[in-house]
Amino acid sequence: MLRRGQPLPAPDLSRPWRAAEFCVIDVETTGLDLRRDEIIAYGAAIVTGARIPFGRATYGLVRPSRPVSVPALAVHTLRTTDLAEAPTIDQVVPELADLLSGRVLVAHAAWIERAFLNRALRPHGLRLGRATVDTAALMRACRLADRHTDEEPNLEAASRRLGLPVHTPHHALGDAFTTAQLFLALATRLETSAARGRKPRPLTVRDLCAISRHHRR
Repeated sequence: MLRRGQPLPAPDLSRPWRAAEFCVIDVETTGLDLRRDEIIAYGAAIVTGARIPFGRATYGLVRPSRPVSVPALAVHTLRTTDLAEAPTIDQVVPELADLLSGRVLVAHAAWIERAFLNRALRPHGLRLGRATVDTAALMRACRLADRHTDEEPNLEAASRRLGLPVHTPHHALGDAFTTAQLFLALATRLETSAARGRKPRPLTVRDLCAISRHHRR
């Protein structure tokens, strides 16, 4: 039972990352104002045992209380009329909380997803735990991101650089799958580096979260 004002149940951060479960999430929104804009679509891919079971993917639309901005519409093409019959964010919060409970949140430029998800959870007395893996930060940790810019690495460009497929760009579920694949590739690289260190040891969930914090923008 979740208690109001408490973070969602946390995963075991001491586990090797290959033995843990992650929830890779992407959201589409009415715009990029973190204080005012709203989630209008979400996609989630579960990573378990370093695999992405297709049958555990989730996608949903959300009816916002404000119109979709023109710049946002140009990116994801979701119109306000497309969302008229969708549930409200309050109606989908239980599903989002269930997806995230006991799992590590993974997202590309995760500060965006964290901001929108926490705003959705807050009226229900819930909040995200601290455990987060940011694939943009992992790109920087692997020295695969441009060091001469403050911009986050582009998800599609990063995936193509590593020879990974890109699934339906700017669609929440497509981007979640693309991010999940990128996460597996980057975690494997970091795992290989850890195994070559002076004191080889399994790469843990805590390690990936720490790397994400250290290399975030």
